[in-house]
Amino acid sequence: MEQRPETVRFDTKIAVLLRDDLLVWQRLNVATFLVSGLGSAVPEVIGEPYRDADDSTYLPMFRQPVLVFEASKEQLSIAHGRALTRELPLAVFTSDLFATGHDRDNRAAVRAVRTSALDLVGIAVYGPRNAVDRVSKGAQMHP
Repeated sequence: MEQRPETVRFDTKIAVLLRDDLLVWQRLNVATFLVSGLGSAVPEVIGEPYRDADDSTYLPMFRQPVLVFEASKEQLSIAHGRALTRELPLAVFTSDLFATGHDRDNRAAVRAVRTSALDLVGIAVYGPRNAVDRVSKGAQMHP
């Protein structure tokens, strides 16, 4: 009989919240940009490198699942505020970033807008499970 792998329950959670009115290509683009921020700033979320049976090596990935949610513009703004209040590691993607072409312009576009006026289309957040659950409260799992 085949053995099932042991279930691991993490004390932390990675969540991505995407605005529900984005096109499919935008959702994928935003999600990938957002998680790159967490992976670069929070080293404990990254596991060990992979190696196949022929000893080829591959880059490490997140050590735990990433939960992807969708939310309305208002829900996203509320979640953003909750994450800031809890001082959780947070990545943001605003609608302005669809018109920029590289990192320097992306950072300038975010820098030009006050926190309360950011036109958020996605956020990624990492932290203790219960804190991330509170941040994402009201958002639905992405279909």
